[in-house]
Amino acid sequence: MQRLARFIVRRRFVVIGVWIVLTALGAFSAGQLSDRWFEELSIPGYSAYEANTRAVEALGTGRIAPLVAVQRIDGDITRAEGVAAAFERAAEATPGARMSSYFTTGDEAYISEDRSVAFAEIFLPGQPSFEGIDTDPTREALSSAAPEDVDTFVTGVDALYSESAEGESEGPSVLIEVLIGGVGALVILLFTFGTLPAIAMPLVVALASILNTFTLVWALTYVTNVSIIVQFLVALVGLGVAIDYALLMIFRFREELRHGADRERAIVATMQHAGRSVIVSGSTVAVGLLSLMVLPLPFIRSIGIGGMLIPAVSVLAGITLLPALLYTLGHRINSIRVLPRRLVEGSDDPDRGFWNRWSRFVMRRPVAVAGAGAAIVAALLFYGVQLNPSEAQAGDLPGAGDAHRGLVALTSAGVSPGVLKPFEVVVEGPYRTADLRRVERRLEETQGVAGAAVPENARTDELALVEAFPSSDGSSKDARETIDRLEEEVLPGVRAELGADLRVTLAGLAPEERDFVSAVYGNFPYMLLFVIVLTYLLLVRAFRSVLLPLKAVLLNVVSLGAAFGIIVFIFQKGHGAEEIWNVAATDSIISWIPLMIFAFLYGLSMDYEVFMMTRMREAYDETGDTERAVSRGLARTGKLVTSAALVLMFSFFVLSTSPGTDIKQLGIGLAAGIIFDATVIRALLVPSIMLLMGKWNWWLPPAVARVLRIRASPLPETG
Repeated sequence: MQRLARFIVRRRFVVIGVWIVLTALGAFSAGQLSDRWFEELSIPGYSAYEANTRAVEALGTGRIAPLVAVQRIDGDITRAEGVAAAFERAAEATPGARMSSYFTTGDEAYISEDRSVAFAEIFLPGQPSFEGIDTDPTREALSSAAPEDVDTFVTGVDALYSESAEGESEGPSVLIEVLIGGVGALVILLFTFGTLPAIAMPLVVALASILNTFTLVWALTYVTNVSIIVQFLVALVGLGVAIDYALLMIFRFREELRHGADRERAIVATMQHAGRSVIVSGSTVAVGLLSLMVLPLPFIRSIGIGGMLIPAVSVLAGITLLPALLYTLGHRINSIRVLPRRLVEGSDDPDRGFWNRWSRFVMRRPVAVAGAGAAIVAALLFYGVQLNPSEAQAGDLPGAGDAHRGLVALTSAGVSPGVLKPFEVVVEGPYRTADLRRVERRLEETQGVAGAAVPENARTDELALVEAFPSSDGSSKDARETIDRLEEEVLPGVRAELGADLRVTLAGLAPEERDFVSAVYGNFPYMLLFVIVLTYLLLVRAFRSVLLPLKAVLLNVVSLGAAFGIIVFIFQKGHGAEEIWNVAATDSIISWIPLMIFAFLYGLSMDYEVFMMTRMREAYDETGDTERAVSRGLARTGKLVTSAALVLMFSFFVLSTSPGTDIKQLGIGLAAGIIFDATVIRALLVPSIMLLMGKWNWWLPPAVARVLRIRASPLPETG
């Protein structure tokens, strides 16, 4: 790091010039990405997804959840003139759509028991997208064609989700979110540094990091598909991470200047200590994101690859561009004061400031502090273990428009909400109509299936669909049991009856969602093991200890459990979600949200561990005293960690202003998790546990040191 620091000092204007050119290219690249994002959530190798894909290729429809057209009358709906024609007109509103109803199948599964309500499944062509679908043409066609005495509604999963986000459908763009996050970061930096150059440096580095990451992502889209989610992560995580690393570097640079070092010695010392911490921190964030590669899902792997570029570029900017700027500024980093010195100074003086007083308090009462932190963690873990990763059930989505009235009309008449996500049994091969009828009968006899039908327009020469309606919402726990029953008991028997010439597979959106959860959380233990082992090895080398890294990874896992507890408490249980974000309790967390929280929060929270442990290890090497090392490390990093966490918290919180429950859950989970980690975990549990561990903190046996090619740290006799 010394050689790199001196090279940057000598070539500072070249370094700055290169970054200016690259950042200008990044601004151009960001504008080229709008039509290159990947939006399909594929699950290759899983039976429901593969069967759905084959059905879509054969029929042209089925990838999007069906719209459900509903007609209601006082009397027998099947005898009312014009009802069948209205369903036809509704389907014709979207070219290429496929429709099934009582009038096309003759099957009473499409009408209520009292015959007052009829519904039609309208399967639209195309692929699902984050923008949803426009239901107005279908709704208008159905309403205009229906008889005057018939009530009409158009409901369905997409229609209900659109209504749940009504009034906020025009959320802020990524650019606006970055600007909002930047303003929040500016305010926090104002109270952190108090001088204009020190405030500006992190924002300059963040801008360069974000735009240059977009350049790499743009190039990556020509090699592999990259999920559209990456744009939000690059913008907001990039803002937070780059500012975090800049804060660490600037804190150390100002401290070295304050202690009398000239510009060059200050840069060299900053790179030796803070620069090394930035590299270790960036590596832990990258490891968390790389762990997504363990999962067999292309779009999640693309998030891991694309997201990994964020810490990589931020680290590069932090150890090249920022030192060049800091050397150029020198003591002018403390000029142009915009806040009085008394409001911002004292954070790095061992005898002054709030964090110095807090560190002394923790040293006097480590057991009480550890107990308080453990009690808070236990309360949140109580909710965290209740996490239910699943799509929300239709009845739990907020709203009061036509789609919700249509759902009420169905369920009030005794029709299962499962019609919104029907099962599809795909029959492939030289089938006969009698074979399809046999499948239909077996489905109707199955516990958890309300009805089944054989649509004539869902066939080709070698493929046919049999629709089945679960007796509960397709996202419910009961529906999951029905899916298992069909896959493990019913369909194997059907295959045996039909013979080896026919291939019979359960498909539809609900089974595919079940496959997604299995793919993610069935492989989650391997992902967790991958992250823990790599992080542990990185930290053993960084801290020269076998127990400090173990404590770090265990506390990180606990911190993640607590973060899950926060989103369960707010969104799954509904405490404050509706009042603040207009999102009703759904008794579930959208299935991919916990995964993303894990991938990002694990690495980001480990940043703070690295910041603190680096200073504590440095202080211990100087003094040989554990209490002084922990106290001094906490005092000198407390303000840094909380400032960095506040910047990240604000960046993530901005996500909650976006439309859609999924982005709200992600933003709040990350924001609450990061501030919880910086306060309860790092300010309470880390220092108190380290003080209680005493001399065992610093132990690195010679055998382990030889394997890792680092200097051993024998167990000291005292301290």
